[in-house]
Amino acid sequence: MSPEAATSPTDSATLEVLLRRCALQDRRAFEELYRAASPRLLACLLAILRRRDLADEALQETFVRIWHRANQFDGYRGRAAAWLVAIARYHAIDILRGNRSTVPLADAMAAVLDDPTAVHAFEVTESAMTDTALQRCLDGLTLEQRRCVVLAYSHGLSHEDISTQVASPLGTVKSWVRRGLQSLRRCMQP
Repeated sequence: MSPEAATSPTDSATLEVLLRRCALQDRRAFEELYRAASPRLLACLLAILRRRDLADEALQETFVRIWHRANQFDGYRGRAAAWLVAIARYHAIDILRGNRSTVPLADAMAAVLDDPTAVHAFEVTESAMTDTALQRCLDGLTLEQRRCVVLAYSHGLSHEDISTQVASPLGTVKSWVRRGLQSLRRCMQP
């Protein structure tokens, strides 16, 4: 397997192969999976936790969970990338829950949360609403800001890599990313 294939963030087939090898306790596959998926998972964790230190710790714990649960991945039920993001997302939510006091749920709400179908429907709806809001906010950025933010957070590229890809000075790219993220934060706040 070429290094390019292992590091492509969108190559679901590669991620599936790596997960299957991890299920067989293949440590080399686990290293490849980490290199391929960690930028995307870190971006997901940062978006939820909003603190780099927590996101870094959560990323390590997420990969421990992935290692231990790799044998549970089923390609017929969904894409590998979505499975990995779900593990990261649920772990981040667990961290957030642990950092605040618990509020008792009404019995009716607790019953709904126990129904996997209802939870899935809620997650799909919530995800679609978030995706629509994010797309609307991304559309409000300048072309340069949008491109740099997407390259940084969806593709996991460093500022230096983005600078090379968009053929712009490093300082300018950093500014576009910073200002783009500030605009996104303002736009996404309720």
